[in-house]
Amino acid sequence: MERSYYQNHLDGFLKDAEDKILGILAKNNEFELEDNQRRAWIKQIKILKNIFRSINDGFIAFEYTIPRMGKRIDNVFLYRGIVFLLEFKVGSEEYYRHDIDQVYDYGLDLKNFHEESLDRYIVPILISTNSGERSLSIHINRDKVFEPICCNEFNLIYVIEKVAREYGFEDRQYIEWIESRYRPTPTIIEAAQALYKGHNVKDISRSDSGARNLNETTDYINEVINDSKKKWEEIYLFFDWSTWCRKDFGRT
Repeated sequence: MERSYYQNHLDGFLKDAEDKILGILAKNNEFELEDNQRRAWIKQIKILKNIFRSINDGFIAFEYTIPRMGKRIDNVFLYRGIVFLLEFKVGSEEYYRHDIDQVYDYGLDLKNFHEESLDRYIVPILISTNSGERSLSIHINRDKVFEPICCNEFNLIYVIEKVAREYGFEDRQYIEWIESRYRPTPTIIEAAQALYKGHNVKDISRSDSGARNLNETTDYINEVINDSKKKWEEIYLFFDWSTWCRKDFGRT
């Protein structure tokens, strides 16, 4: 599974034609491309190309994956050692609480489980493209994760440049960040959700279990599922993840 649908150094992103970027996004999309998503990507590309012409360095990724959550961040922008998380709500005129919580959760997940993010500032930004401007208020938690910043498409560049100017440093380890190990310890439900959404179990790394155990468990689950389908049975599986002792109940 690709870490992102599209990624490039900033100069490469600015040189790439909009149609080329859109084509790459559509090709790597795991699902059928709907009109709303297509229009959202087109809008994002235009906004980012416009504002980034004033910046001479950085790295941009579209649809960067969060394996533990089974979700993708609209954009990750790496600039001056800072991780900017850009969540777009194209056409929105409001900053809704659930959208703010969404982008903040992305930041917390990276901080806690993404190795290259452990010592970096992480800045979650919610961009409601048609909203009014808010005065910029910066609050940083002890773990270096900023409280979410809300802005529209026109003052996004101001937010990025101000944060980078005050908290950034010289850093170009873009590929190291993109390819960083992701080491969550998911709950059983979270692991199952990620697996169900099409992520390979290899994308979810555990510090307390080896690849062999994970693969054997996955193979067993698939075997039981296929067997239950053939026999029209309803199966309930329970696992002791500490001892890897399998328990299955409720075969009806």
